[in-house]
Amino acid sequence: MKNDKRMQKCGMLMIILVLLTGNIAVAQTEATALIGQVQVQGNQRIEDDAILRVTRSKAGDALDEALLSEDLEAIYNMGWFDDVRVEVDKSPEGNTVIFIVQEKPTLREIQFSGNTAVDDEKLKENVDISSGSILNIFKVRRNIKIIESLYKDKNYHNVKVSYKIDPLENNQANLAFEIEEGKKVRIKTITFDGNSAYDSKTLKKLMETDEKGFFSWLTSSGDLNREELQQDIYQLTAFYHNNGYAEARVGEPEIEYRGEWIYILIKINEGPRFKMGQVDLAGDFIVPEEELITHVKVDEEPYYNRDAIRQDVLALTDIYADKGYAHADVFPEIKTDPESLTIDITFHIAKNDPVYFERINIHGNTKTRDKVIRRELKVYEQELYSSKRLKRSVADLFRLDYFEDVKVNPRKGSAEDQMILDIEVVEKPTGTFTFGGGYSAVDKLYVMASVSERNFLGRGQILELAVQTGGTSRQYTFGFTEPWLFDIPLSAGVDAYKMERDYDNYDRESTGGALRFGYPLFDYTRGYVKYAYDRSDITDISPEASPYIFEGKNEESSVSLSAVYDSRNRQFNPSEGSRHSITLKYAGLGGNIGFAKVTAETGWYFPLFWGTVGFLHAEGGFIEENSNKFLPDYERFYLGGINSVRGFDWRDISPVINEDIEIGGTEFLQFNVEFLFPIIKESGLVGLVFYDAGNAWADEGESVSGLRDSYGFGIRWYSPMGPLRLERGYIIDPLPGEGSGRWEFSMGGSF
Repeated sequence: MKNDKRMQKCGMLMIILVLLTGNIAVAQTEATALIGQVQVQGNQRIEDDAILRVTRSKAGDALDEALLSEDLEAIYNMGWFDDVRVEVDKSPEGNTVIFIVQEKPTLREIQFSGNTAVDDEKLKENVDISSGSILNIFKVRRNIKIIESLYKDKNYHNVKVSYKIDPLENNQANLAFEIEEGKKVRIKTITFDGNSAYDSKTLKKLMETDEKGFFSWLTSSGDLNREELQQDIYQLTAFYHNNGYAEARVGEPEIEYRGEWIYILIKINEGPRFKMGQVDLAGDFIVPEEELITHVKVDEEPYYNRDAIRQDVLALTDIYADKGYAHADVFPEIKTDPESLTIDITFHIAKNDPVYFERINIHGNTKTRDKVIRRELKVYEQELYSSKRLKRSVADLFRLDYFEDVKVNPRKGSAEDQMILDIEVVEKPTGTFTFGGGYSAVDKLYVMASVSERNFLGRGQILELAVQTGGTSRQYTFGFTEPWLFDIPLSAGVDAYKMERDYDNYDRESTGGALRFGYPLFDYTRGYVKYAYDRSDITDISPEASPYIFEGKNEESSVSLSAVYDSRNRQFNPSEGSRHSITLKYAGLGGNIGFAKVTAETGWYFPLFWGTVGFLHAEGGFIEENSNKFLPDYERFYLGGINSVRGFDWRDISPVINEDIEIGGTEFLQFNVEFLFPIIKESGLVGLVFYDAGNAWADEGESVSGLRDSYGFGIRWYSPMGPLRLERGYIIDPLPGEGSGRWEFSMGGSF
């Protein structure tokens, strides 16, 4: 029995020992399966945290070989390493996971080879790899696509781009993109499918995109520009819709690349052609319907015309907006009759509530005073909205020539019928100081200096001071103008001058001044009154001088009345508008000089095509001597020179006596025609061709009958120093001794 009990005790001890041993083994297994810490080795530039941020294995987690494999892949996919491996350092306290990395080299230089169509600078601007960055193959491959895209935009669709890595010391490398541009792919044919009303030749003329031509190297014909091609589709659609084909559809172009050529197919569904039917108005009328419909022009079109409808919508909207209905809605309802192939249009008009200017805010003016801007506005706070007067206000602000840009931003006011008008201006310099020299046909070599300010102290006042001295003249001038005297549109100005000029047959030294006033008479029209006094000293008269010049002191006291209409969009380099003037001058209020002179001038600017401008100019006048006074030579009319009939010398067109003594005309007439075209538009450089004609006549002496004429060409630069002109005139039918023409240069105003 004792043996049995001893056996039982031994068995229990064995069980306890086995249990204890098992627990220890389990504890040791669990300890060795946990991650104690995660480390990174081998990195020199990349921070540990940046690497561990992409791993999922963390301290305290169970060791998972599958997860470690994913972490290896995540680190490698960062693109910064050539090699990544993992080691596990086991210990009773826990496993240490060590990611061992081998960093990719740093880029020292990025080079391009084989590129001629796209220069290195353009490539560097577009790639997002730079010197000093870590070589990343994924980035390199992405930038290969960027380079290929640049070339394809230039129609090098067969371009091939590869890369080469040149290892250097200190874990650095050079990266070279090797480019095989291939030949430029150009448009071989543009084909239309479905067009019957218009042949392919007609449709191609409407497109900017064209097929490769013989001079493609010069004209870029055959180049594919997808944005331009999309605009061509809109243009073709508009062409059909404006010529009666209201249901025409032009499909998206199908572009096919084959070798070195591009083939474009454009499918068209023309549909039937519709004639214009009835045109009616409906809705709210603010003027009688009979009067309102006279502004609708689409009924004059034989066939449906979408653009004409749009213009009528704008015209009707402007009529309502000009009466205060800024939110008027005009909707054209189009009814198609497929049997008669006609289209009836009803313009539905909803005037909505009238709108008032609640407030007008001026922004952006740091120099120009608010009142200088507001006094040019034709719209006022608390008055009805007017689109016509608002447009005129913006045009008048531009005509001041104080601002680079004027933007008008209307927004809703405190109520539905209230509008807040924000006018934002961008000021430009209005003061100039110039010093320089040059050569002109009149003054020969000269030097000049001037100070001018067109917006003196931000008040809109004009201050001018100039000095010029040359081979035949010296002049000193001062001028000041207040455009709004007493805060009304009454301009007042004062001028003073001292001038010395060497004419061909006498010398003249004069001193004088003027007091002038101006006031608006009509739209774009101002009237002027001017009193002037001049005291001239005539010396060194040659035997060949005109009999209408007297040695000694000559005094002239005169008053002038003028009316000037000026609707030009700019004072300098205008592209549209006109300027007309008539002046009556009477001298004889004192002094020994007395005459009555009338001159008239007209000039028209009109835009043509491609930014070109046409200019027509005419001028004429007559003068008559007063009794008991005399008319001096320098007040008579002479033509010739850069500001009248070019190609002739200054004052070369004149009546003569005794076969060779020029006496000046008592009547004159002058015409000028110019065609101006931009050379460098941004710099104000333009070219021109011209035709001039004119003559001066007198009752005494001999005058060439008819008009003397010339033609020529030139360039003009509207520089910061003022307009510079270099022009070459050729005389048509020159008289003996006149020559064939001449070059002329000037700096200053033109017609």
